[in-house]
Amino acid sequence: MEIQPTDALLVIDMQIDFCPGGALAVAGGDEVVPLVNALALRFDHVLLTQDWHPAGHISFASTHGAQPYGTIATPYGVQTLWPDHCVQCSDGAALHPGLDLPHAELILRKGFRREIDSYSAFLENDHRTPTGLAGYLRERGLSRLFLCGLAYDLCVRFSAVDGMALGFECLVIEDATRAVGLPGSTETTNQAFAEGGIRRILASEI
Repeated sequence: MEIQPTDALLVIDMQIDFCPGGALAVAGGDEVVPLVNALALRFDHVLLTQDWHPAGHISFASTHGAQPYGTIATPYGVQTLWPDHCVQCSDGAALHPGLDLPHAELILRKGFRREIDSYSAFLENDHRTPTGLAGYLRERGLSRLFLCGLAYDLCVRFSAVDGMALGFECLVIEDATRAVGLPGSTETTNQAFAEGGIRRILASEI
């Protein structure tokens, strides 16, 4: 697969809190760091997202006096409750120190509004409020995105689905991502990718 000047590598939420030892660790999350670094060398354009929650965020179980992994109803739909994670300016919110992406040209912070969560790099969880990424990509003339990072069945999934819906071609590099693995979440993600025409590829194909 030949990388074009209009392609970009989109690195999703490669943060300490999502890696082993973090507040919301994805099993094997740190294993993809060397592969992400290697992939980035193939791309002129590298973009990152960073989960960036205020204290008391709506997605935190502690905000509601509840246990993690339950759900609540919100004006934008059902919200899964998570352990406190990626709190603004905390160590856990930092990008993984093993990332070596000196030519990355954008770090997009998301989830910074207290009353709404944001899995997707493109839209808040109300599926209406934009993050601004689509406008950035269009102004830069970037039209095909290769997604990697964390987590496959949440932020990578919603970013790829929303990106396709907004007119960008999105491909997910499966071996450069890991899943949270909630019951049925990986299977649902695979189905969403198939229905959305989102290709799942391996790093070796690039």
